[in-house]
Amino acid sequence: MAELEGLLLDWYAAEGRDLPWRRTRDPYAILVSEVMLQQTQVERVIPRYLRWLERWPTAAELAAAPCAEVIREWQGLGYNRRAVNLHRAAGRIAETGWPDDLTELPGVGSYTADAVARFALDANVLPVDVNVARVLERTGGRFGPESAHALMDLGATVCRARVPRCGSCPLAAECPSRGRRYEPLRKQSHFEGSFRQLRAQTLRLVAERARPAEELDGKAVAALARDGLVLLDDGLVRLP
Repeated sequence: MAELEGLLLDWYAAEGRDLPWRRTRDPYAILVSEVMLQQTQVERVIPRYLRWLERWPTAAELAAAPCAEVIREWQGLGYNRRAVNLHRAAGRIAETGWPDDLTELPGVGSYTADAVARFALDANVLPVDVNVARVLERTGGRFGPESAHALMDLGATVCRARVPRCGSCPLAAECPSRGRRYEPLRKQSHFEGSFRQLRAQTLRLVAERARPAEELDGKAVAALARDGLVLLDDGLVRLP
């Protein structure tokens, strides 16, 4: 297994992605990147991550920002509740510091907690996202925390979900799954015409300016309000 990990790390040294959040050990910056990367492609995240940190370079500065501005800045990244949770997490950090258990922060699950602990605090933990889990399952290998970024990159660029690029894989010679093809685990629901799209459209309208509730879809407004993304105030729907 040590040989397998050595092959992986050699590959990563030559082929690893140069991503801006890999150039820092600031836990706040890494938290921002991990929250943004939840269900959003790396290419879309990079410019938004850089812009976010230019605007709010610390947790304290984000916590001091109006929630409405945070939601506006998040527009286009999708799953807007992440913005509210990140704002709340920044408030908790600014007020009481980083908790020992990072899952106490709003919106932070076990994977995100492990990622911040590993990449910011050098904790001896291997964060397992979908890409890492796929490589572990297919190779049957055991890898240490120092291989976290390498496993993520291998899963994202080579050991892909449906059609792995085994010819480019540094682990192919020892991989019991070499040459296999896979059916998708589930079909992605269509965004066009979905309630998710209606919610997003409604939030965009409210982000532009407060609007009378009767101008908006009631179910979408109710769902956004439950997530803390809008407020209903004297018949007007506005950002919090």
